[in-house]
Amino acid sequence: MKQVTMKELPKEERPYEKCLKHGPESLSDAELLSVIIRTGTRCDNSLSLSRKILEKGEKGLLGLLHHSFPELMEIRGIGPVKASQLLCIGELSRRIWRQAASGEELSFHSPESIAGYYMEEMRHREQEELRVMFFNTKQVLIKELLLSRGTVNASLATPREIFIEALRYRAVSLILVHNHPSGDPSPSREDAAFTKRVRLAGELMGIPLLDHIIIGDNSFMSLKERGML
Repeated sequence: MKQVTMKELPKEERPYEKCLKHGPESLSDAELLSVIIRTGTRCDNSLSLSRKILEKGEKGLLGLLHHSFPELMEIRGIGPVKASQLLCIGELSRRIWRQAASGEELSFHSPESIAGYYMEEMRHREQEELRVMFFNTKQVLIKELLLSRGTVNASLATPREIFIEALRYRAVSLILVHNHPSGDPSPSREDAAFTKRVRLAGELMGIPLLDHIIIGDNSFMSLKERGML
């Protein structure tokens, strides 16, 4: 059956016109997405297509942070261009959040501020990622690196890799940050063992490990605060 086009909808039901008259805050999630993707298909107008996107995997807007390019292409009416647009929306939201979290008041002396800096970027990841923050003598961040991306429940890295990079950037201290895709930031036995190895290597190298932050779903754990450093 041929879908009703956007032009055939009453003006008050068209997302673009509704946005102009009442502002973007008046739009539903599907209407907001409809304005961004602009066009639909012969079978679905942009609003109907937006609803299909949000219904995929029953994740709603969070799906834009989780779905891969091939998964988006599985939706009828989504080609390479629209799939790329949707991935860019997710990435843009991460960057906006991170820039907001990295304002002038951000202090890397606080586990809360470090967790806030990485939370929206890392809590939606499907795999574990290990990031390392390198600091100078004033504990100013001089470099941050994505050191490894692992399986669903394990990231792959060694203390040797970490301290090769630390020497490369002449760091005097470091902090580890990684995520738990399960959403539970509680440290595993492997987390504790890896942290201990990095701490001991840091003591030998004279580049101390200041903390290890584990990111969960809107939650985090500082291994220093847990007494594990």
